Amino acid sequence: MDFSLYLRYGPALASGFGVTLLCWFGGAALGLAVGFVVALLRRVPLPPLNWLTRAYIELVRGTPFLVQLFVLYDGGPAIGLRLDATTSGILALGVYGSAYFAEIFRAGFTAVPPGQVEAAASLGMAPWTIMGRIRIPVMLVAIVPALTNMLIILSKETVVLSIITVPELMYQMQTMAAETFAAFETILAMALLYWVMVEMVARLGRLVEHRVTAFMTGPA
Repeated sequence: MDFSLYLRYGPALASGFGVTLLCWFGGAALGLAVGFVVALLRRVPLPPLNWLTRAYIELVRGTPFLVQLFVLYDGGPAIGLRLDATTSGILALGVYGSAYFAEIFRAGFTAVPPGQVEAAASLGMAPWTIMGRIRIPVMLVAIVPALTNMLIILSKETVVLSIITVPELMYQMQTMAAETFAAFETILAMALLYWVMVEMVARLGRLVEHRVTAFMTGPA
């Protein structure tokens, strides 16, 4: 095993890891925002709107991420949408994640006890106040583990972005392997760096879960 390869390719691997984090963070933020809006729209009692949001979710969940990535990057110019590889990767991750996040948020809203909402309404709270002070806090208690799992899945989907030449971690690893033929060193470095990223997401999820469930533990 040649550890000198890591010194030679260290800057390129660090750059690729940074691009991977950028794509994951941008895609996750976009997916969470769009998913939350879609979940809210599904609660509007308008059948055409419900049909459209359901169709969006089923279409995104029913097609592979790689296909969505190619459609956006290669098919975008056909409709005047010309994006660079990194922007396309972030947008594709956001669209892909939004459908799953929408269903997670929908399940969270369903888990809110109706009695709490009715009690808040009887006190004269406005709908948006009920949303911010009742629905969302209670919803978070139920969905944080599912959100964390989806964020982890999304972080590992970034490996696909190398196919459209996004200079992320896998792209740099492929370059390293092609130039040195050091397959084991390449796989080991990639596995360790992705493990670090997944561990960061998991720890962040545990911190958020501890924060939103702190009221349930009470004093020791």
